[in-house]
Amino acid sequence: MSRPQIESLAVGDEVGARTVEVDRARLVRYAGASGDRNPIHWNERVATEAGLPGVIAHGMFTMGAAVALVEDWADDPGAVIDYQTRFSRPVPVPDPGAATVEVLGTVGAVDLASRTVRIDLAVTYDGARVLMKAQAVVRL
Repeated sequence: MSRPQIESLAVGDEVGARTVEVDRARLVRYAGASGDRNPIHWNERVATEAGLPGVIAHGMFTMGAAVALVEDWADDPGAVIDYQTRFSRPVPVPDPGAATVEVLGTVGAVDLASRTVRIDLAVTYDGARVLMKAQAVVRL
């Protein structure tokens, strides 16, 4: 990919879409890498006893998987200077199988003076938003 040119961007432009497949093995690897070993992310019994529909993906995993779309679009992970979201619902991960998270990025704002673009992310699982107000600011 090549770095986008800010002058050619307009609010509403789609910057990309991707599908993220999340299975239990990926959750275990993420738990080890992140240090978040909470058993709701790998143990069905503990997750259901906590009132969850079953094992759920780490919120930070979902957040990170979503912003990867923006990093790739910008052609530079360091170009993302701010990223915020609200977690709105869990992503249950079946066993066997995988959860499919859909990510769509669109331009939400362009600031030519600061050479920044706000990318709004729609992050959904099973048709419902799992991240609300997911926004990344990119300096181009």
